Amino acid sequence: MRNIFLFIRRYFNFIFFVVLQIVALSFLFRYNKFHEAAFMGIANEATGLVGARYDNVEYYFKLRTTNDSLVKENALLRNRLLQNFEMPDTTSLLVTDTIATDTLGRSRKYMWRPAKVVSNTVTLQNNYLTIERGSNQGVQRDMGVIGSTGIVGRVVDVSANYAVVMSLLHRQNRVSARMKKTGQTGIVQWDGESPFFLTLINVPRSEEVAKGDTVVTSQYSYLFPEGLMVGTVASIMEDKTSNFYTLKIRPSVNFHSVEYVTVVENMLK
Repeated sequence: MRNIFLFIRRYFNFIFFVVLQIVALSFLFRYNKFHEAAFMGIANEATGLVGARYDNVEYYFKLRTTNDSLVKENALLRNRLLQNFEMPDTTSLLVTDTIATDTLGRSRKYMWRPAKVVSNTVTLQNNYLTIERGSNQGVQRDMGVIGSTGIVGRVVDVSANYAVVMSLLHRQNRVSARMKKTGQTGIVQWDGESPFFLTLINVPRSEEVAKGDTVVTSQYSYLFPEGLMVGTVASIMEDKTSNFYTLKIRPSVNFHSVEYVTVVENMLK
């Protein structure tokens, strides 16, 4: 203990200087939008690189799960090719689609870009994923992100080669959804409790709802195509003070084991 005090006493001026520098930089990045944006870009790039190195080691211990995920992802991409007449290779560079319509004159609405998840949280109140795709590969803010079994979240920050995705397991995330059976729309959100359940609100009590009913993205979502899986109804709660149900939804995506995702660009937005 005595040595610690001696060390602090000896280097007090230097330690005090470092603390002041940290405080000054904190104020600079917090209250200056330009510096904040520059710092976030550098921080995301650095965090992405560290996450990628760690993920490469962890990757070899999950090969079987990863292979299963890739099979499902390939099936999903093949299905999407029916709606999109060209799937560009965006592995390393942004490819610009110069053909805006197909032979029938129909405009391309969505562009799909595969990406690998290099970091992911599920235990916080506000959870994020980092994916190994950024502005160099055509990823931008406010693009939807889906997994092999359903929607995952939306892009909220982008650096050159990495992007940060706000997970559905985030208290501020909202997604327009509908009951597949009845077509009734509502809002999917997360209450910050269990990562195994989402919440669907604004569903009238006059609707016929049962456990196991499917919830998909609605036609009002600008991030996602209509009809993508969100999850299934796990429980039904009646709000006695209103005319609406509160539905607990079991998400179709297992957020604990997301390895690969697809970034969706709405080209008509």
